[in-house]
Amino acid sequence: MSESTGPEGRRFPAPQQLAAAANVGPDVYAEADRDRLAFWETQARRLSWAQEWDEVLDWSKPPFAKWFVGGKLNVAYNCLDRHVEAGHGDQVAYHWEGEPGDTRTLTYAQLTEDVCRAANALLELGVQAGDRVAIYMPMIPETVVAMLACARIGAVHMVVFGGFSADALASRLDDAGAVLVITADGGYRRGAPSALKPAVDDAVGRSPGVRNVLVVKRTEQDVEWTEGRDLWWHDVVDRQSPRHTPEAFDAEHPLYIMYTSGTTAKPKGILHTSGGYLTQVAFTHWATFDLKPDTDVYWTAADVGWVTGHSYIVYGPLANRATSVMYEGTPETPHRGRWFELIQKYGVTILYTAPTVIRTVMKWGEDIPAGFDLTSLRLLGSVGEPINPEAWLWYHQNIGGGRCPIMDTWWQTETGAHMITPLPGVTDLVPGSAQHPFPGISAKVVDDEGNELGDDSTGLLVLTEPWPSMLRTIWGDDDRYVDTYWSRFGTNVYFAGDGAKKDADGNIWLLGRVDDVMNVSGHRISTTEVESSLVGHPTVAEAAVVGASDPTTGQGIVAFVILRGSAEDSGEDLVQTLRNHVARDIGPIAKPRQIMVVQELPKTRSGKIMRRLLRDVAENRELGDVTTLTDSSVMNLIKEKLPASSGSDD
Repeated sequence: MSESTGPEGRRFPAPQQLAAAANVGPDVYAEADRDRLAFWETQARRLSWAQEWDEVLDWSKPPFAKWFVGGKLNVAYNCLDRHVEAGHGDQVAYHWEGEPGDTRTLTYAQLTEDVCRAANALLELGVQAGDRVAIYMPMIPETVVAMLACARIGAVHMVVFGGFSADALASRLDDAGAVLVITADGGYRRGAPSALKPAVDDAVGRSPGVRNVLVVKRTEQDVEWTEGRDLWWHDVVDRQSPRHTPEAFDAEHPLYIMYTSGTTAKPKGILHTSGGYLTQVAFTHWATFDLKPDTDVYWTAADVGWVTGHSYIVYGPLANRATSVMYEGTPETPHRGRWFELIQKYGVTILYTAPTVIRTVMKWGEDIPAGFDLTSLRLLGSVGEPINPEAWLWYHQNIGGGRCPIMDTWWQTETGAHMITPLPGVTDLVPGSAQHPFPGISAKVVDDEGNELGDDSTGLLVLTEPWPSMLRTIWGDDDRYVDTYWSRFGTNVYFAGDGAKKDADGNIWLLGRVDDVMNVSGHRISTTEVESSLVGHPTVAEAAVVGASDPTTGQGIVAFVILRGSAEDSGEDLVQTLRNHVARDIGPIAKPRQIMVVQELPKTRSGKIMRRLLRDVAENRELGDVTTLTDSSVMNLIKEKLPASSGSDD
């Protein structure tokens, strides 16, 4: 890719050799603009439907949408059986690599049989369509099998990231009303087995609705066993028939619940349904990554426990008959070149990963990727948070060899699929900008009153038309769904919670969260959730948490705590105790980067904590306006505490 300079800095023209053979051309935007619903109807027909819809969209009661009304399909059939029936059963679905170096290769035929066995096992255990099944697993093939088995029989899966604590798992089991938990004895992380079953035992002990725990043997760790409740996967699943006839479900049948942080301590159960979700994840995967199923080897280097894994490790790639790489471990285990070793080993052509990883490898040095043959790569992607131009350029040069276009994608757990992204061979690329709404998506930048802003302006990002893969509600709480996403500008306008700017050319630049949700390494964590954990410790009387800029993780968690009268400030020992307490409560991803013990917090006369000023302190900036504080001298005392009692990431 040659480059030129534009108003926002470097600009990379769309490669002509890619444009000539790209899956979509520049006319795709005009097609979507002419008739948005007809456009999405065309994309829905890329799938196999048992019964076609009567109406593309029912938006008669916003914000409650119904897509492909009256249509029926089976998601698992679309991901598996139809490819086998078309003669592609011998194609590899996944090259799986465990962190210790063990490998498995699953063809579409093998994966279909494994999913059928698991579906039959779920039915034997009494799981019915509509029941919720929790999946708390490492990155192993059985995780994908469990998800697809649920989809096959119409059960609603609820995947919980394996790094979350027993408390976090228990709250999700309770909220979703799960009847079954699928887990493993453990997984491998950073060179050692990491247990999962103890957290499940703890959580299930508080969840009387869970009837059974199905356990995959992965690490051979000893586990506690509850007879009659706990069952080994290999005992129950392996003896089942490899044949199962899938049932077609309504397009609006629930597919999965995924919990994400909100501005309260209680996570939100985001509900995604079947037909619209699969339509958009399949089409965006095919178009954004220019997927060629007969030749590409595709790798989303993420965890299935997050929405990126759902949409672009499982459902999108399988619906498109992709050959994917799936890896269990971390980028630096057993050495810092492990990911690049896998690219070389499997001939990966498309890599999709997070800016946090890119910045981490940047710190390691360019000699790490330079030690491997990465010439198979032809396209790169970025996901989870805005990518800064410096990281974009390093990624382009040192991973992509200066030849691979980068698709910087903006979307959310709630949106289900890509919403703003360049298109390969179509879009001239601007490092650091997600650029343009995907065809058929209406994304705008508005002011505080909801008025659309022109180019060269900064405001709030909103979506002004429903889209197929949109969340349908918050599980069990329609009112919270409306209040959280559709109240600021009315029930026809979705407020994403992100700030954005448009440059002079109309490219959209994401500026991060404008609410009390932090984005740490692409993981959304609520400030309230961390604050609740801290004040739950017997030494802490009050806590305030902010997200501060971090050169590696995007944002780091910084906490300010006031101790109870009887507690003693024991310096670093107390700080580490509190950090570990949060990790146990929520998970290691929520462990604060810094904790500062203070005497007072900055509050307005109405008692509101001024987190804006705490963010100034955390980022070592000059303080903003302090005139609304009850006592402005508090800020001087807090600033004096900055060098001490900070803690650090493990």
